[in-house]
Amino acid sequence: MEQRILFLGVYGMEIVECGGALAINAQKGGQSFASVMLAKETMKTELQDAAAVLGINKLYFNDFERGGIDLRKEYKVELVRVIRETKPDIIITQCPEHSYEDLDPDRRPAMMLILESIALASRDFALAELPDLAPHPVATIYYMNPKTPNCSISLASVMHLKNKAMDCLTTQMRFSGEHFSQCLSQDERTAINPQFDAFSFVERGRAVQQAIDNSLYFYNGIGSHSKFVIAEPYRRHGIMELEELIA
Repeated sequence: MEQRILFLGVYGMEIVECGGALAINAQKGGQSFASVMLAKETMKTELQDAAAVLGINKLYFNDFERGGIDLRKEYKVELVRVIRETKPDIIITQCPEHSYEDLDPDRRPAMMLILESIALASRDFALAELPDLAPHPVATIYYMNPKTPNCSISLASVMHLKNKAMDCLTTQMRFSGEHFSQCLSQDERTAINPQFDAFSFVERGRAVQQAIDNSLYFYNGIGSHSKFVIAEPYRRHGIMELEELIA
């Protein structure tokens, strides 16, 4: 079914983490969009490359203040503008439970900002600031990588695209490689890959990310007795509304 799907993210790599849903929607003729609050200048080109791999129609960079995410009106107006421009049927964003426990800065206030903006986009908010954009009804919301998913989608047909998109994010992989080189023991590095110490920082970060992805997607697939072998997990906000029961 063709859908209009909008991803509302904080840093950027989340585009690839929920890239299965975005890529599948694009393949089915739908339109996929993404908006990122805090992308560094050094990562913007890489994120655009990843978005192109996943079939994302348009990528927005909000350029909010790092360490300064709050509920200021101009931030709400910017996200409301994105929502009203893209008119999504579905919004994907970070999981509230995970974001509150995550020690990445800005994720907690970003969660409040995202939910507030989704609500305001459907009301008579910022009509003067956005005169050409009518209010848009609250979209169906899916939270990505939740602790307690209640649905999943098969990645079998698009995992190669997720991997290719993740390969675009060399700045993130280098950062991760440097971090894990410091915090992992020799045994842990070898467990990830016997050649870990011979890798560049980018390759080390990519090896760790691949291990994380495989663990998550196989666990939510065949590891959970699912019909799917590899699966991207989600939690749908609110009750599931079905025209009929599905297998």
